[in-house]
Amino acid sequence: MAEHIHPIFDRLIQREDWEQFFNQRSKVLWLTGLSGSGKSTIAQCLEQRLYSEGFVIKVLDGDNIRTGINNNLGFSQDDRRENIRRIAEISKLFLDSGIITINSFVSPTKAIRQLARDIIGSSDFIEIFVNTPLDVCEARDVKGLYQKARNGEISGFTGIDSPYEAPDHPEMEILTEHQSVEESAEKIYTALLGQIKPQEKRISS
Repeated sequence: MAEHIHPIFDRLIQREDWEQFFNQRSKVLWLTGLSGSGKSTIAQCLEQRLYSEGFVIKVLDGDNIRTGINNNLGFSQDDRRENIRRIAEISKLFLDSGIITINSFVSPTKAIRQLARDIIGSSDFIEIFVNTPLDVCEARDVKGLYQKARNGEISGFTGIDSPYEAPDHPEMEILTEHQSVEESAEKIYTALLGQIKPQEKRISS
């Protein structure tokens, strides 16, 4: 008689199994804000903070998405929507694998972020508005993109000739103008902890 295989291996491994394996609850963090607001830097700092505490995470941003799976997309409204749709679908795969995903994307309109929320599921989608004034973002302008947009070298640049719609009711708002990257990441980490730590199992007497 063939050796009995545990039922968990009779099917694809489920999200709750992965969460138990990683000893965490998976969520999707969606950092939105203007270019230069500090989204990616905060995401990287938060990744290190979570990693140091033993969590399994993945950061998605323009550097690893638009140079790879979305390298055929531009910045038209249709392409922006498709960019976010693909990111949301990738995030959902990570979610179902028990992994915490930190997304850092301008995602400029409410409709485009709602699309992501609908794909991922509202209960697992944590919208974080990295709220930084435009003049501060321009002053940082590490990549020189705002200057190019002001000079007409780039069209459709969010905040200059393309609108950014701030979230009405984000799960979290981070004001970066007067706090450090580390303080911003720690604020997110502290607020997030209760949602990603596994629930204590009750032992019946």
